[in-house]
Amino acid sequence: MKAVLLEADAVNHNDLSWEPLTDVIETEIFSNTTEEDKYEHIGDAEVVFLNKIKMGEEEFEKCPNLKYIGVCATGYNVIDLDAARRHGVTVTNVPAYSTESVAQLTWGLILESVCHISMHNESVHKGDWVKSEIFCYWLAPVTELCGKTIGVVGYGNIGRRVCDVAKAFGMKVLVHTAHPEKYTTSVNDQNASANESFSTADIEFVDLDTLFAKSDIVSLHCPLTNETEGLINKGNIAKMKDGVIIINVSRGGLVNERDLADALANGKVAAAGVDVVSVEPMLPDNPLLKAPNITITPHMAWASVDARKRLVDVVAGNFKAYLDGRKENVVS
Repeated sequence: MKAVLLEADAVNHNDLSWEPLTDVIETEIFSNTTEEDKYEHIGDAEVVFLNKIKMGEEEFEKCPNLKYIGVCATGYNVIDLDAARRHGVTVTNVPAYSTESVAQLTWGLILESVCHISMHNESVHKGDWVKSEIFCYWLAPVTELCGKTIGVVGYGNIGRRVCDVAKAFGMKVLVHTAHPEKYTTSVNDQNASANESFSTADIEFVDLDTLFAKSDIVSLHCPLTNETEGLINKGNIAKMKDGVIIINVSRGGLVNERDLADALANGKVAAAGVDVVSVEPMLPDNPLLKAPNITITPHMAWASVDARKRLVDVVAGNFKAYLDGRKENVVS
């Protein structure tokens, strides 16, 4: 059985071992694969491990040997699952491996927005503190989180973890999710599974308009769908408090980037932090690049060494289960 790994450098910067996977199946490893060379790289392989390479009807037609796709990520929207089923291709993903890492960067972006750590660090290194006539100074207002309201859009694993940390900071927590009853009933259900058993104490489930109107910080943790595309737009920003902070570590398409850039420029949005943009790698004309008061990181929230090691282990475990005739994280 021939296997190929198409986008190794997206997961491993020579700080991990691929042995958990290569011990299960001999795998040809490509540092990167593009849409232009994917057929050459896949060749007659029966097994493909990928991240962002798209696979649909055309690809399955041109790769008739393909039997298994292991997506090295949680999201699998790059795969046409209906086409995969028609061609008898099993597709697996890696759920919940990066929850702690993504929640951690979420709070890194929030803390940067309210404490202006980078600004003050740069100032000190330029010599401003050495020249100061008093023992301290600050270049922008520093805001306490305690008592402020955070609005979390989406209540999956990451959204829930962000809420946990918000409560530790003493914040009020508002949540918008499509099915709040799923969470408000499961905590009282003795038959709830372990991963459904979590506390919703001190969390208020609200509609989007209420969340936008009452939140000092809006943090996005929802999937990109037809309903959520462009969720952060001129109209919805207008519903928010003056000086709101907007955080997006989910999907770039949730934000109308021109509208957010304009709102940052006119001060309606005091600050923003994003780890994702609409087109990645980021295009040079993305309006967020020239917007003030925004911190942009290169889709790295998931990429702690710990999370990536879990990812490789689960990718290998998924495929071993497939060989053993078991279904592990099968989405097709």
